[in-house]
Amino acid sequence: MVTTPDDILSLPNEDTSIQKSKEAYFTASQGQLIWARFKKQRAAMVAACVLAVLVLSGIFAPFLSPYDPTIAGKNDAYLNGAPQVPMFCDVNGCSMRPFVHAVERERSLATNFRWVTTINEDERNYVYFFVEGWEYKLFGFIPMDTHLFGTKEGFVHVFGTDASGKDIFSRTFHAIWTSLKVGTIGVFIAFVLALVIGGISGYYGGWIDSFLQMITDAVRTVPAIPLFMAVAAFMPPEMTAEQRFFYISLILGLIGWPTLARRVRTHLLTERNQEYVLAAQLCGASSGHTIRRHLLPSFTSYIIVDLVISFPYMVLSETALSFIGLGLKDPVNSLGVMLQNVTSADVLLNYQWYFIPVIFFIALVMAFVFVGDGLRDAADPYSDNNK
Repeated sequence: MVTTPDDILSLPNEDTSIQKSKEAYFTASQGQLIWARFKKQRAAMVAACVLAVLVLSGIFAPFLSPYDPTIAGKNDAYLNGAPQVPMFCDVNGCSMRPFVHAVERERSLATNFRWVTTINEDERNYVYFFVEGWEYKLFGFIPMDTHLFGTKEGFVHVFGTDASGKDIFSRTFHAIWTSLKVGTIGVFIAFVLALVIGGISGYYGGWIDSFLQMITDAVRTVPAIPLFMAVAAFMPPEMTAEQRFFYISLILGLIGWPTLARRVRTHLLTERNQEYVLAAQLCGASSGHTIRRHLLPSFTSYIIVDLVISFPYMVLSETALSFIGLGLKDPVNSLGVMLQNVTSADVLLNYQWYFIPVIFFIALVMAFVFVGDGLRDAADPYSDNNK
């Protein structure tokens, strides 16, 4: 005798809450089941919270940044300055409002009249919240000049400054957003190409499949670094930062689609002979409609998981290329551009605050990895973590 879900729900001596939970399980959608499994994984949930914070900090980077991250917002009096931690008390007493000490830059006879930066402990620069500063456009179209914190006089550099006096705190959050945008555009291009090429290859098969798979294998064998070196050699030096940003994103997308295309092809080769596909064809549905409305939605969750997993590799690629000088360059703020500043021994010995963006980079990549692994396990009903 076969036990059906209705028989289970009608078993005697069952608690009402248990019956409701079983009913919710049998009526839940695929997305709801994946979310229920995902919530059971603590590491993935923590990583999701960290990722959400980093993404939001990138989106609201102009609001969080007290100063313009470009050369226009530099502090000429505080070059390679150490982080300034707001305090409430000093040798002159305590205050209800946080403050930092003022910085003075002057030429010293002891250093052959070179510029010397000194901390004036008798002068305070008080930190205020929601202050007016440099103008920006939130979300790209909302003009604003309000920032989370700042000072009415002087500067406050929570993460210190670089060799040109630019605020590392402001540059870090703008760099996160730039790297996320590059990764998003690259993933989107790879996603579209993978669905189109993998869908056509898996649905039609035959010589079309063989031809498209030859193209896929050819793209997979292209080495990324030599390709970017060749592209960088042909990029004119007068190319703007926006144009370089577009080309980097385009190339990352053009070389990142084969893996997902292979998975789409494999799934469609299996599903194209199912009864629901035959029913759609008998009803007169076109090939494009069958692929778009019936075959691809049958494994949407796996596509989403694959995109999340591939996202950190896009960010890593952009960072690596910018790090070796083949990607984005100043004045663009990206994680790879900022990592270029930590390669010298002088920075390692004297300016350790240059490594603060590295912490955010590691946190961003690890958050994507843990979230992707959690989604992969949640989407797989046969995973050991879901038993």
